[in-house]
Amino acid sequence: MTPVTDEPVREVVRRVGVRRVAELAGVSPATVSRALREGTPVSQGTRERVRRAAASLGYTVPVRPLTVAVLARFPTRWFFAEAVAGVEAVLSAAGHVTQLHNLGDTTARRHFFATLPVRGRADGLIVVASAVDDVERAALEALGIPVVVVGGDMPGRPRIGIDDRAGARVAVRHLVGLGHRSVALASFDPDEACGAATTRDRSAGWADAHLESGLTRGPVLTVGAAMTDGDAAAGELLSRPRLPTAVFAMSDEVAVGILRTLRRAGVEVPGQVSVVGFDDHEMAAVADLTTVAQPVRRQGELAARALLDALGGGAPADTELATRLVVRATTAPPRLSRPPGPDAAPPGAGAGR
Repeated sequence: MTPVTDEPVREVVRRVGVRRVAELAGVSPATVSRALREGTPVSQGTRERVRRAAASLGYTVPVRPLTVAVLARFPTRWFFAEAVAGVEAVLSAAGHVTQLHNLGDTTARRHFFATLPVRGRADGLIVVASAVDDVERAALEALGIPVVVVGGDMPGRPRIGIDDRAGARVAVRHLVGLGHRSVALASFDPDEACGAATTRDRSAGWADAHLESGLTRGPVLTVGAAMTDGDAAAGELLSRPRLPTAVFAMSDEVAVGILRTLRRAGVEVPGQVSVVGFDDHEMAAVADLTTVAQPVRRQGELAARALLDALGGGAPADTELATRLVVRATTAPPRLSRPPGPDAAPPGAGAGR
């Protein structure tokens, strides 16, 4: 016999979840999640059907933090670290998650695009100063999530960046205005595909300034982007019969390497050689380096806001931020430069060059 109690009968209520909405709408749970968020790749008919099903069941989208994947070639280097810090500051303030992926290593990059570990885990993507080829671009497009680019270029995607060509042109104009008749260029490697756009544009700005002033271009030293590459560039300069009176380096890290090696070789900067960098790296002020400043962290912040706008159904436009010349103590009018003596170059600087 069932005992009789005075307790009220409690009805078990089944919680409405995404699967019930999917069953009623005749779609997958993943499609429900996309259809109930603005700015996601779902047809209008499917979106309306899912919304009607959700409304009839009293289902509301649970609030959850968004996950934004950030792709960076060299996340420990200054430019990338600053941009990522800007992205993370905006996302964390809004309660969202930043997921960083290092694509600097060739093997790791190949593995990333072959497996796409962000599939189904990231709501949006930010690419920091890393060009992608056609195959990689197709893989990112297939994710069906918003993408924003910082300091690079991806056709059809919002770009946050600067005018690299104009910035380089201003740097060389400064040197020409001081009286330098030819400016050497310490260039990134133009065959390094991921940074090809930056290299191309800064090289074009250097060439523009020579052309408009009617001057002959100085020598081009093809190096990398690290301080040790600046050491190598300076070593190559010291191996030449005559030093140029001015050098424009595509980054402050390279410029600081050039300064270090020239000064160790007894070359006066700016007495014999003037040097200008690009970025306004934190070391630039310490080295008293004249440079072209760009707001790197601000670019990251604006990229994060543009992505959140896209995830909310907006259509963010490209944003170009201004650069500015910061004149410090590494540039001055030229004086007659003499070839360095045989013991002026650092060990091995001139060998085999």
